[in-house]
Amino acid sequence: MSTPAAPPFMLDFLLKLLNTPSPTGFTDAAVTLIEEELRGLGVPTHRTRKGALHWTLPGSSSSDKQNTRHLALSAHTDTLGAMVKAILPDGRLRLSQLGGYDWATIEGAYVRVHTQAGRQISGTVVNEYQSLHVWGERLRELRRSADNLEVRLDEAVFSATDTRTIGIEVGDFVSFEPRAVLMPAGYLKSRHLDNKASVAILLELTRQLLTQPAPITVSGWITTYEETGHGAAPGFAVPGFGEATELITLDMAAVGRGQTSSEHHATLCVKDSGGPYDHALGNRLRAAAGRAGLDLKIDIYPHYSSDATAAWRAGHDLPAALIGPGVDASHAYERTHTDALDACVNLLVTYCHG
Repeated sequence: MSTPAAPPFMLDFLLKLLNTPSPTGFTDAAVTLIEEELRGLGVPTHRTRKGALHWTLPGSSSSDKQNTRHLALSAHTDTLGAMVKAILPDGRLRLSQLGGYDWATIEGAYVRVHTQAGRQISGTVVNEYQSLHVWGERLRELRRSADNLEVRLDEAVFSATDTRTIGIEVGDFVSFEPRAVLMPAGYLKSRHLDNKASVAILLELTRQLLTQPAPITVSGWITTYEETGHGAAPGFAVPGFGEATELITLDMAAVGRGQTSSEHHATLCVKDSGGPYDHALGNRLRAAAGRAGLDLKIDIYPHYSSDATAAWRAGHDLPAALIGPGVDASHAYERTHTDALDACVNLLVTYCHG
């Protein structure tokens, strides 16, 4: 079976972005990659003092009503990760989490330790009782935590002094290898589809709006601290264009038993841990899905929040909605399908053209 049709620009860019480490607080390389892609499209960009990136596509309409509409679309490029919390006497590392994941989901993960000198040193997350042949039932009974998971470095280190000698120190960032693979049937398996899939969707939307401009002003925002809860807190004001009048946040839709979200569809999240999103804006997105002929899934996530939540909690006065592609096994080794990426792009193109 061949891969279903999907814009090559979107998939090629997504694979590059997935392979660019960007744990929260260490996102400069990923933001630079996004900047370069936008500049290649001829789109000027601006970085905020906090490190977020935004750009604006002016509306094409002469209508006063359309010209007063300014849609902000946000997606975050920061991912789950860690920092070195301690160097153990045998040279292995203890970790401090970046983002809200269960420790069990990173056992066996390949990692890179990013030193202050710019080296990337590889390793693997293992637990202190990793060998069943050595520890037997202690391995089976172990509850994974910060106290028993550690990084085994791929260097000849046997002491804390050895580890420090190769340049690793407390406070160094640790990224999880994505192991991104695009399968022939159109499935994309990788860590960090949350939320790099949505960044790729936003850039593909930008590419399409350059060809067919929308009547309304559209600004794209890439935030860099979503996984720690304050990515969109500064708001969505664009010099020369004013404050956005509505916000649609793009983030992954969590797939699992009891959920309606699907790896093959776009999803509108109507409620998460922050409460319900704006009902009228959600209904406008439902109407756009109908015009586009899309089977839009509607879902609720009790253990979830987004940049829209952060913007509201910071006091920003604008309606907000949350959409995204269905992602299975969120915050672990994730998977989505090109169908869901395409559906999100089509939904947003239709919505922007109203």
